[in-house]
Amino acid sequence: MAIQEVFDLVVKHTCEVMPELDGHTFVATDSLRELGANSMDRAEIIMMTLEALAVSIPLVELAGANNIGELAKLIHDNSTS
Repeated sequence: MAIQEVFDLVVKHTCEVMPELDGHTFVATDSLRELGANSMDRAEIIMMTLEALAVSIPLVELAGANNIGELAKLIHDNSTS
């Protein structure tokens, strides 16, 4: 799966968890925290994305992501190795 597809999944799950962002135009530099996602929201978005990809990555390995683009890259890189 391409990084863009992972990014699209993160965006899809973000809109499911936070429907108020449904009309937002997401870019790679968007931060879930700055978009209003609290820690529970962020964990849910990540878990939904990992489940959709059928991969298991420890959340601690994704903690360094500063924005959605970095998160998508980390998930992509850890799911293909």
